[in-house]
Amino acid sequence: MSNQQNDPALEQLALRLQDFAQQRDWGQFHSPKNLASALIVEAGELLEHFQWLTEEQSRNLPADKKQAVAYEMADVLLYLVQMATALDVDLIEAANAKIGINGGKYPVENVRGSSRKYDER
Repeated sequence: MSNQQNDPALEQLALRLQDFAQQRDWGQFHSPKNLASALIVEAGELLEHFQWLTEEQSRNLPADKKQAVAYEMADVLLYLVQMATALDVDLIEAANAKIGINGGKYPVENVRGSSRKYDER
């Protein structure tokens, strides 16, 4: 069980997912490799909703499309939480650490208003 101590809601979600999978005897299929594969499939399904949309259209989805996107986002989150459980990774801790690392790669004074990658400066 991953240690999501920084966020009780994330911990509850992880426990609920674990129970859901246990009831269906799906744990046998939830290796980190399989979960990563499933996560990518769901991310592709999320992206599919935006295929061929303009920037403006992607920012102003109709209510039904927005709900469908929300469910795909949820699928991505659920697989990510299951991976964290399988690998005993605290997602909140990892995310906060990564923001700190990115802050070093992308200092405000060097990148403000630019979309270039840190090694393209």
